Amino acid sequence: MSAASVERPHGDRPLIAEANRLMDRNPGYRVEIIGGTIVVTPPANFAHARALTRLRRPFVAAGLEGGETEVAEGVGLWLPGGVEDYAIPDLVVVDADIEDHLIENNCYDPIAFQLVLEVTSSNYQNDLRSKVIAYAQAKIPVYVIVDRKHQRLHVLTEPAGDEYANHRVHAPGEIVTLPDSIGAKVTLDVEQILTAGQPKTS
Repeated sequence: MSAASVERPHGDRPLIAEANRLMDRNPGYRVEIIGGTIVVTPPANFAHARALTRLRRPFVAAGLEGGETEVAEGVGLWLPGGVEDYAIPDLVVVDADIEDHLIENNCYDPIAFQLVLEVTSSNYQNDLRSKVIAYAQAKIPVYVIVDRKHQRLHVLTEPAGDEYANHRVHAPGEIVTLPDSIGAKVTLDVEQILTAGQPKTS
């Protein structure tokens, strides 16, 4: 299904109007506006999808879906860093009442987000740099990055201005427990996730 640009006229939002045109013309591509710049990401490979599937399981098993929170993919997050900025994280933990926090263009107020997670693709530097600033400015409590290129898992907490006060980098072999602030105890097996994110060679 192509993204619809019908929610409201975007004559006063030229970047959003252009982003929506790009989504309509390029089904499967992810289009975001970060720091006033349109960022277009090609469709992810299967290894990316597999890693995301493995990642979703511990959040659901911990009871974060269907109660006070929900676990979802591809939810628009309105960003305060620019007048038209928004992101579409790979995976989110959000408050169950998120639909009460719609801002515009199918994007929701950051206040409803407890965690955002990105699995890196070809434009991995956006996840490791631009989005760190954007999510910190939005005061997202926990930002997790699965860095497939460098084989590391990053957990960023305590947003302060345009950065996170706490940034921990984890290597294969580690078991990472995420902060209780997301609503439940969630542990991630770094090696299992990173392995799932690597394309299989025949």
